[in-house]
Amino acid sequence: MDQVLVFTVANPTFKYFLAHSAVLITKTLSVALATGLNRAYLNEEDAKATVFGAHDGKPRSTPTIDRLIRMHRNDLENIIPFLLTALLYIATKPDPDIALWHFRLFTGSRLLHSVVYFFALPTNARASCWFTGVGVTLSMAYRVFCNGAL
Repeated sequence: MDQVLVFTVANPTFKYFLAHSAVLITKTLSVALATGLNRAYLNEEDAKATVFGAHDGKPRSTPTIDRLIRMHRNDLENIIPFLLTALLYIATKPDPDIALWHFRLFTGSRLLHSVVYFFALPTNARASCWFTGVGVTLSMAYRVFCNGAL
């Protein structure tokens, strides 16, 4: 990959990144959409709106909405750092196969994390998914440091 520009689809690593990023962003937006469709009136002005049908006008929340909001927050806290770290990692011109495994592991762990979180499966399963994702991000950060970024 001597003369290939790093941030172009001619670079297989960047191409893999684009595909996995699209999945992760779609997943994050899907959780936001699910939250909106279940429509918790957390703000007073939302509770007074009649766009979503009749209601008592009082702000409210539900366990499902609370869970979706926490899922969404967790996605933002983990997916954004992954995406930024992955871009730095790509700039180091890693082996495409190793990079692909980083991307697959993170994407898989985040998808599984959402399933485990939404269906309130045991906490240790959710923690395993979370630690896998964080481990992948830290692995890429370590490789950025090792490849002369310092």
